[in-house]
Amino acid sequence: MKTEIKLYEPGLEEYPKSGIIVGNFMMILWIALGTIACYFFHPLIALVYFAFAIMMVFVVLRKLVCTNCYYYGKRCSIGWGKLSALFFKKGDIEKFSTSIGIKLAPLTYGLLTLVPIVLIIISIIQEFTIPKITVMIFLLLISFYSGAISRKKSCENCKMRLICPGCAVK
Repeated sequence: MKTEIKLYEPGLEEYPKSGIIVGNFMMILWIALGTIACYFFHPLIALVYFAFAIMMVFVVLRKLVCTNCYYYGKRCSIGWGKLSALFFKKGDIEKFSTSIGIKLAPLTYGLLTLVPIVLIIISIIQEFTIPKITVMIFLLLISFYSGAISRKKSCENCKMRLICPGCAVK
């Protein structure tokens, strides 16, 4: 027996391309700054961080989250519904709110922020430099923007906001 999914009807059918471009730029900048922060600590750690970030953000979470989303095959707030449709078959929207991806997403994005911040602080303690401070400040700003401002704005217009456990505007 299928349960009916309650979508947020005023939500956008597809998001504007300009927001998708900005969102992806910010995500790439976030990963780049995190990688640089890890590099200040140790180059091998930076490589592991970068590989983890790319794999989780652009592959694993797209498979586990986006395939079950209303925006699968469409332009969501960051365009990943279309990316997901290029690589994975459509899932079941009824499984969206209980999927492992919904539980993994906050953990992944938390690690993308906390690991480089902790490592760059250790690196700053070991040797203070202006570039390290600059990277840390920009990483904190991008993390705050992505995790709070951009997320809330995206959730306000999302058709999935009524069933998404991670929605920032309930």
